[in-house]
Amino acid sequence: MPMYQPSKRDGVAGFASGGDAHVLDLDTAVKDGVLGGIGGGVVGAGGGGDKLDLKKMIEELDLSEVPSVFICPISLEPMQDPVTLCTGQTYERSNILKWFSLGHLTCPTTMQELWDDSVTPNRTLYHLIITWFSQKYLLMKKRSEDVQGRASELLETLKKVKGQARVQALKELQQVVAVHATARKTVIEDGGVAAISSLLGPFTSHAVGAEAIGILVHLTLDSESKTNLMQPAKISLLVDILNEGSIETKISCTKLIETLMEEKDFRSEIVSSHSLLVGLMRLIKDRRHTNGVLPGLGLLKTISLHKEVRGLIVRIGAVPQLVNLLPSLDPECLELALFILDALSTLPEGILALKVCSNTIPNMVRLLMRISESCTQYALSILWSVCKLAPEECSPVAVDAGLAAKLLLVIQSGCGPVLKQRSAELLKLCSLNYTDTLFISKCKLTRTIQ
Repeated sequence: MPMYQPSKRDGVAGFASGGDAHVLDLDTAVKDGVLGGIGGGVVGAGGGGDKLDLKKMIEELDLSEVPSVFICPISLEPMQDPVTLCTGQTYERSNILKWFSLGHLTCPTTMQELWDDSVTPNRTLYHLIITWFSQKYLLMKKRSEDVQGRASELLETLKKVKGQARVQALKELQQVVAVHATARKTVIEDGGVAAISSLLGPFTSHAVGAEAIGILVHLTLDSESKTNLMQPAKISLLVDILNEGSIETKISCTKLIETLMEEKDFRSEIVSSHSLLVGLMRLIKDRRHTNGVLPGLGLLKTISLHKEVRGLIVRIGAVPQLVNLLPSLDPECLELALFILDALSTLPEGILALKVCSNTIPNMVRLLMRISESCTQYALSILWSVCKLAPEECSPVAVDAGLAAKLLLVIQSGCGPVLKQRSAELLKLCSLNYTDTLFISKCKLTRTIQ
């Protein structure tokens, strides 16, 4: 059971974790900065604070930093009904009663045996808690209203201005919706999605397009909005900006296209674009801005699910580029890249591209039993495709890279039966070019755990 022991430095001024016998001066608490006060006063204190629902405030605020004296030592959550034991320790009523119901006759924090199992409501602490949360809650509401009003103003401004003034209004609106959920809700409710989408077209400047896309990517789009954005002229602009925009704009384009692909009426020809795929590979390979790798691979994975587009992905040279990137990728990106390569290996031209890339076999062998079972599965599938295509040429290369020993590790591991079966089949395929004695010598583990 989690235990929490408030330290003296975390305590509220004048409070000693006791019951109502310990007098707490709220004004002193505000003055000392524990409650923070607004304009020198206490918001929501006393009867006014009681009108606000404490549970609702705690849930909606979801604060990461709360004074430790407000935290129940059992649940490590803010208390809503604090009660104090005879030991002077305070807990949430429901938590300490549950502790007693389990047969415990001790104080959970100090483990002292209780000489009195009664609980005393800690009204002073309760009022302090509700005052503190009321302040935060009312301030949040005020900021939310201000943000909503500003979002509405900016939407109205967009209807009236053009040129640089429009760019500036879009830029400010993007900053607001990126941070505030209430602003995003306001934009959607005020018809902002349609208004902003209407700005995208064949004659839209990249300055306007980039800011508009930066806003749309933060909004929840309904089916009608997605269909509207899938018009050829809008997709064409998205692709152009993906190729020429800043790294932030490129990432926004990537995320927006992936959102559009979630629509059930999405057609694969929308992403069957040489320019789109080339721009995507540039984003993935950009060593100066590595924050674009994950969204780029994420979109490419989604595109590769469409069989009609896989051939084009191979033709733009994606296979060797992805293979050569593998050693530099983190585990999450690595799994995405391997998924894409495995999908491309379902095509004859994809297998051939993997075979002629000199780094395919050593990179795949190196990844077996290295990152995750999924990565091992994809790498093994790719090796199987390549070695089966040209066993006499590829199997010796794979075995010299340590494949046989790695396959034995897979077979002896806790991997699934399908993976083990494929490993056994590949091991048998690779052994055909060797005598039994020579092949056994190739199965030593010395090369596999470097």
